[in-house]
Amino acid sequence: MSDTDEKQMSEEEARMMAEWEAMAGDEGGGGAIGGEDEGRILDQSEIDSLLGFDDETSGGDRTGIMELINSALVNYERLPMLDIVFDRLVRLMSTSLRNLTSDNVEISLDHISSVRFGDYLNSIPLPAMLGIFKAEEWDDHGLMVVDSALIYSIVDVLLGGRRGTSALRVEGRPYTTIETKLIERMVHVVLNDLSSAFDPLSPVSFRLERIETNPRFATITQSNNAGVLVRLRIDMGDRSGRVEIMIPYATLEPIRELLLQMFMGEKFGRDTIWEGHLKRELYQTDIHLAAILGETTVSLNDLVNWEPGSVVLLNTRVDDLIEMRVGDHAMFMARLGQKQGQIACNIREYIDPEESEEI
Repeated sequence: MSDTDEKQMSEEEARMMAEWEAMAGDEGGGGAIGGEDEGRILDQSEIDSLLGFDDETSGGDRTGIMELINSALVNYERLPMLDIVFDRLVRLMSTSLRNLTSDNVEISLDHISSVRFGDYLNSIPLPAMLGIFKAEEWDDHGLMVVDSALIYSIVDVLLGGRRGTSALRVEGRPYTTIETKLIERMVHVVLNDLSSAFDPLSPVSFRLERIETNPRFATITQSNNAGVLVRLRIDMGDRSGRVEIMIPYATLEPIRELLLQMFMGEKFGRDTIWEGHLKRELYQTDIHLAAILGETTVSLNDLVNWEPGSVVLLNTRVDDLIEMRVGDHAMFMARLGQKQGQIACNIREYIDPEESEEI
């Protein structure tokens, strides 16, 4: 072995010994594992870093612990049709509130999110008015919250307040009967527009049941149930405010399959090209049309005794209208005759399907 090789081995051994001494020193005290740091409680930023949720990936507003707590929430983006429904609501409300207030009204959709109902009730800024409404066809409830700024703005506009001046707010007192009735008018308008927004997808009627000012009396579902929260901003010149609509997922369950479909144009998920093709093909379908000359009831004994030449008497006369059927469904009433040497039927009346069922 040369002197060079012995020198390299001695340097390698010295480096390894230095590493072992450094590790032993850390274990003895003053390292991150033992010593002064032993038993140290991690702060929130360190916990988020361990869980993989830092400010860059979460946007700085959601921590790792909150991600774990909210992991059971259903993301509203799994229901793509909700975006279309609430976009329609914004357009409809812009027109309806302009007619109601006779003022220039701008509606903007802030955002749509999924929240737990209990957490949302605890976060409602008071004072506010909480409208509990019922979806008649779905047999469940929803919640609409009108904040204090919008309440005073609507009252000021409807009672003839001057334009260009902000509404006078008197906090710390209950809302009067006049203020409540005026807000009810606005809530009815918004609920009618919400019904119209859902109509192309599934007809539904939203009916206002009552208005509360205390969130404890506005419990429409269990606290841990999730729902869709829609925040709308309403601007009327110098006046502005917010309307929030909270619809539990249990309320939307009857139309969940419809909300899952993708938006295919103004027909809300319906393919007009395929509908037109199907319609054309159906018109080319061959059907069997039968003209019923008459009907009678005979006994089985008479039936088995029939022979060629036997005569069956019917109650139909020559001038009577006969019934024309497709399968078991009566379609037309016609008069029997001849044309070009063949028996023909001249259709005189169309039988409505509801009338044929009664017959």
